[in-house]
Amino acid sequence: MVVRAGMLASASAIALFLGMPAHAQEASATAGVPADGPEQAGDGTVSRDAAINEGDEIVVTGVRASILGALNVKRNATQVVDSIVAEDVGKLPDNNAIEALQRVSGIQVTNRAGGEAAAISIRGLPDALTTMNGRNIFTASGQAFALADIPANLVKRIDVYKTRAADQIETGIAGQIDVFTRRPFDFNGFALSGVARGIYNEQADSFNPNLSGLISNRWETGIGDIGVLVSGSYARTKYRDMSVTAGAMVPFVTENPPPGFTPLQRVFPETGAWQPGTERGLPTAAGSTFLLGGRQVPYYLSRDAVFSPDVAGTRDRPAVNAAVQWSPNSSSTYTAEFFWNQFRATTQNSLFFSFVDWWGSLGANPASTIELYPDTNIIKARSVGDVFGFNSGDYTRSKTDSFVYAFNADWKVGETGRITADLSYQNSRFDTQFLAMRLNRVARRIDVDFNTRNGIPAYNFDNNDLLVDPTQWTVGEFYDNANRSKGDAKTLHLDGENKWDDGFLRRVKAGIRIDDRNAVDSVRAQDAGVLGRRFSELDPGLQLTNKDFFDGRASVPTSWLVPNGTYIYENADAIRQLYKGSVAPNFLLSDQLRLTDVFDINEITMSAYALADGQFDLFGRPFHVQAGLRYTDVDTNFVFTDRYNGTVTRASNGTARFLPSATLRYELTDDFRVRFNYGETLRRPAFGDLNPNPNLVGDLTQIGRGSGSSGNPNLRPTVAKNYDLSAEWYFERGSAIYGTLFRREIDGLVVPLTSVLTIPNTGLNTNVFAVTRPENASNGVLKGIELGLTYFPTYLPSLLDGFGFQGSLTLLDSNQNIPLTDSAGNVTGETQSAFFGVSDLSYNATLAYEKGGLGARLSYVWRKAFLSGNEARLFANPIGVWRRPESSLDFQLTYAVTDRLGLTLDAVNLTSQTQQNYYRFEDAGNADQFNLGTTLLSRTFAVGLRYSFD
Repeated sequence: MVVRAGMLASASAIALFLGMPAHAQEASATAGVPADGPEQAGDGTVSRDAAINEGDEIVVTGVRASILGALNVKRNATQVVDSIVAEDVGKLPDNNAIEALQRVSGIQVTNRAGGEAAAISIRGLPDALTTMNGRNIFTASGQAFALADIPANLVKRIDVYKTRAADQIETGIAGQIDVFTRRPFDFNGFALSGVARGIYNEQADSFNPNLSGLISNRWETGIGDIGVLVSGSYARTKYRDMSVTAGAMVPFVTENPPPGFTPLQRVFPETGAWQPGTERGLPTAAGSTFLLGGRQVPYYLSRDAVFSPDVAGTRDRPAVNAAVQWSPNSSSTYTAEFFWNQFRATTQNSLFFSFVDWWGSLGANPASTIELYPDTNIIKARSVGDVFGFNSGDYTRSKTDSFVYAFNADWKVGETGRITADLSYQNSRFDTQFLAMRLNRVARRIDVDFNTRNGIPAYNFDNNDLLVDPTQWTVGEFYDNANRSKGDAKTLHLDGENKWDDGFLRRVKAGIRIDDRNAVDSVRAQDAGVLGRRFSELDPGLQLTNKDFFDGRASVPTSWLVPNGTYIYENADAIRQLYKGSVAPNFLLSDQLRLTDVFDINEITMSAYALADGQFDLFGRPFHVQAGLRYTDVDTNFVFTDRYNGTVTRASNGTARFLPSATLRYELTDDFRVRFNYGETLRRPAFGDLNPNPNLVGDLTQIGRGSGSSGNPNLRPTVAKNYDLSAEWYFERGSAIYGTLFRREIDGLVVPLTSVLTIPNTGLNTNVFAVTRPENASNGVLKGIELGLTYFPTYLPSLLDGFGFQGSLTLLDSNQNIPLTDSAGNVTGETQSAFFGVSDLSYNATLAYEKGGLGARLSYVWRKAFLSGNEARLFANPIGVWRRPESSLDFQLTYAVTDRLGLTLDAVNLTSQTQQNYYRFEDAGNADQFNLGTTLLSRTFAVGLRYSFD
């Protein structure tokens, strides 16, 4: 602590000393100031001379201006940076920040359900540091911000950093995504803009508004320049996600069973014949055997169930951004900012679920009820009699409110010095409630083909019409859960720098960052058993029937009956009382419900850095050197409460580390440059991963045990050593080709280890659980290459003049060691695996056109199959869950009716792609025989009107 205090005090003094003097010639990574981007003019606006080389001024507008603006950011940056630039107010042509980023080299979108792109990775890694105007932001008790919640209409620019300097925040192995909003000094005077779009979601058959507006002005007054800006947006999305899924694999005896078993009887783990959750699963060769009842017995592998989630959701996102700037003189600028965004969502999942594992009604010839894949023991199709199933009405209601308040001061001292100070406070809260009621029945027969074509299963009952008959259903279990997550942070940045125009040493910069972060998670849960009454006996308002499921793209039931989630929510206490009066006497009503704080964490981070830039001539060409060192110290104190027995645990830990960085940039010619970067970054454990108390789920699908997860308070940060070598050739005005070789050596990767534990008195329907906990038990290497091209030909004839192309390709190779454990959680060996979320190959291509007020952009993104995660260790299939290749073809069209008024047309997922997954580990498993789920992705069309005056 003494060393830390001394270092921080010294850094603070250096920062103040270096603030002698400064015309800011290069962007700063200080909060509130764009990091490592285009040069800043005295009023805080981007200098045109910094965005292009002298004598190469490019005067363009529209789509081309957006692409070239991003190229200029990349060209002038010290680090490896890619950007998305809005060519004008409200003109980022996407619904949210993630959809805008999917065309950046090295970016891969990992989730397109819910009517939008919702998650991304950078070079295959998911933990990018999210910042807004240089400030770290987060959602609730998490350590990252939900980028999908940032409306594209409020964005000025997004920078994606693949490398980091010492003056940038140290967390996020993947990189940093910095979102910039607009400020009043971005404009010369009065500015007004508005965007109104209507978006049609084909799958949900819904029209959705997307609105935004901005007003800004600046004045010259007796006390200096003053500017005020207010912008806001509102977006609503009604969507529908429909999926068909063939369940997990489990073993069955054959038509010729051993003593004590009947033909095709399911074999549970408790027999000792097999261990669930192994990496490769059970062998699938024809005639494979296991030891059952003291003898080697052949077995079949088949699915335990089939199910169809049908999720109808509504999502609302209002947001407001406001900024006030004051520049009393040419040497100082003060900025006060406010940002608020809200996320509100409701979903009704009309879930159909049927077991297909019953063996009691096979008739005289069991072999006639099954079909095997050739040369395997895997059942492709079967008929099952007297089959149990349930439908569930799952209703979720959630809301997030996030606020950021910030004040930034930027002082120029003398001719070459600069000091910046930034103070911010943010808080964020997320509340969610989950209510679910089940309906149960036993059907006479179900016929299943687990893969009819391209991974899509088929399943139908002897009479599908009975699925919508309330007299056929018995009211089953009821689930009543809620969560609340809160987080806040107070952060101070203080930075100082001094610059010189001559000599080797061109800049010295130092600073400190102090962050005081709090996070609290609270939960409650209560479950009730089977009510046992006919569904037809209850209020008809509780009945909800879906229709037109899966758009006729699979041979499955298209309509079924479930409890109405909205009715349950609006009559929650009446439903609770219904169960309380019969099967759950201890059930609580609304006025008795309380949430338990399962963790309460305070984390204080203190960081200090120093860096220097130098330049000299090598063979008559400028060679730029930047070197820096960042020291970070983290003290974390936590209080954990066991939600099942109330036990309170207090703990603390701390880490401190020096993180060096260095960048070399050599300009071989005016148009060709190479860069080399080395840096070290951290990934801190998620707060929820530190909680040692288990979060348990009962045996929901009759597999013989429940599941659960717990944290590990001894987790340490994951550390990466990062190497990047890039080359860029700006071969024509506004055109470039570039490539980057990179390598990440990562120590202390967190992997899940599973143990089978007996935990009594939980109130759940079992005492046996497979509980997964995180451990720093893996090391890995991620390496690859990025290639990119931006090309706007200057020689095309008049009609074709305006065409251009932007594209990139990313090749990745990842590998990490994965510990193997027994059922008690003891490590018995290890294997190798790719990283989760990493596609070996991905690319994007955009054809752009800009001519006479008409702008168009046709974009295609594609990524290869990738490992998305692991299945729960409860089954007999390979453990890995892989996603099939994914793609999206999108189109944007704009037309300038006047200089101020424009029309827009957008289409997303023109080819109606699906999202599919399957089981695989190494050479075990494949997309055909081990197919899992298929989700239809929404296709959307939008028309809009845009007005701007500035």
